[in-house]
Amino acid sequence: MSNAPTFVTCSALSFDWPDGTVVFDGFHLAVGPGRTGLIGLNGCGKSTLLKLIAGELTPTDGHRAVAGTVGYLPQNVTLDTALRVDQALGIDTARAALHAIEAGEATEANFTAVGDDWDVEERALATLDQLGLSRIGLDRTVGELSGGESVLLRLAALLLARPDVLLLDEPTNNLDLRARRRLYAAVESWSGVMILVSHDRELLDRVDQIADLRDGEVRWYGGNFTDYEAMLAAEQDAAERMVRVAEADVQRQKRELADAQVKLARRKRYGQKMNDTKREPKIVMGARKRAAQESAGKHRIMHTEKLADARERLDQAVEAVRDDAEIRIELPATQVHPGRRVLTLSDLHLAHGASVPGEWELRGPERIALVGRNGSGKTTLLRTVAGLVPAESGEAVTHVPARFLPQRLDADVLDDSRSVVENVARFAPQATNNLIRARLAHFLFRGARADRPAGTLSGGERFRAALAALLLAEPAPQLLMLDEPTNNLDLASVRQLTGALESYQGALIVASHDVPFLESIGITRWLLLDGELRPTTAEEVRDSLWHE
Repeated sequence: MSNAPTFVTCSALSFDWPDGTVVFDGFHLAVGPGRTGLIGLNGCGKSTLLKLIAGELTPTDGHRAVAGTVGYLPQNVTLDTALRVDQALGIDTARAALHAIEAGEATEANFTAVGDDWDVEERALATLDQLGLSRIGLDRTVGELSGGESVLLRLAALLLARPDVLLLDEPTNNLDLRARRRLYAAVESWSGVMILVSHDRELLDRVDQIADLRDGEVRWYGGNFTDYEAMLAAEQDAAERMVRVAEADVQRQKRELADAQVKLARRKRYGQKMNDTKREPKIVMGARKRAAQESAGKHRIMHTEKLADARERLDQAVEAVRDDAEIRIELPATQVHPGRRVLTLSDLHLAHGASVPGEWELRGPERIALVGRNGSGKTTLLRTVAGLVPAESGEAVTHVPARFLPQRLDADVLDDSRSVVENVARFAPQATNNLIRARLAHFLFRGARADRPAGTLSGGERFRAALAALLLAEPAPQLLMLDEPTNNLDLASVRQLTGALESYQGALIVASHDVPFLESIGITRWLLLDGELRPTTAEEVRDSLWHE
């Protein structure tokens, strides 16, 4: 890594999508050394900004500048499955030349290929070990790795390249807790410029500063995400107090304007009376009338301006209060009474090897957290219970209406060509259009938003639409199964999901690596799938899978 100062700047940067959608207009940014957590609502432009900095997109106007080299880890990592690990790491040429020299082929071409990187193989193996990938070696192919391992392999390639600026877009998506722990350690040890986009609170608690992207501008907060939340809460308390003060001022100015108008009306009536009774000379009455009219005009203008100023201060105070609306719904039909049998698994053997021996039951409105390493069979278990894949043997029987929300909101949940209203209507064919719209309003789809095609929705909106479709289905689901629901959700959307699940009265099974989220939704039983299904606790999950 170079010793020169490294930084990222965006000056008067603008970017529009081909359809004319404006993402940035005259945007400014300056990022120096350290770890920066970039947060914001889904669709605000975080991923687009990283692509602009990385040079993957070209600004419509303005410019960006990066001092040093850039390494970029996109949100969706795709690697050629035929690549060997050393090729994915970008060291295959130097490694081959090194082995050739060791075998006696001391050619100029081989020495040129190695350059000064004589320890390239050792560094590569050390980096893989740092990320928990030591077992994969350098000669296996990418196709033999899991999705989480592919993400870590791509990160290993970036760490080996030693870029001056490292950009990470939702790096913990699809990583189990062990892999997340490795990534956390890599982030903590980074000494250059890092900008990471994430909804992972534990990762964001390892940054040096928070950049909050909102309405096309960035606001800076020193410290990690916990510090940011404390500062934001204080800001919002102050903003809400300012709203109350400004509202009171508007009301006071309205009263003063009304009082002034009453006084002016009285003066006008008095002047008219004096004129009618001819109690004063005509020239005196004329002068008094002109002075009264002039005074009345100034008085009216003064109070009107004061009211306008008060309203402007109120508007500014209201704008400072965030409106990250929460989902609040009532779903009495989803209620499951305590003790009612919801799900039975009998000697269940899954397609990929995991099993649930004997008989296992879920009763009443329990909230089950399903945890385990990537590839342990969590998704397969949920899909088996949902009837989407057959079991190798045994059976899974649901005793109540059940719905499954997969990691990828495919056509089984949302039809991209249909509007949000039409998608919900597929699951509730007996409901009227007005009833569906009224219910969708509780999921923050009001008015024209409910008529947007699903294919045009942001990640958070898409998730809300899918959740609405399942929860508003007929019959109402009394067992809801969620597979990694917080993946690709911004922090506001995670809060909205938590609020929605607080209203849900049925049984829940949630497969997730996001322990803080699981703890926030009132989990009543923790289950670990590791070859077999067995009970565990949140503490054991953290100790065994995170702090190993």
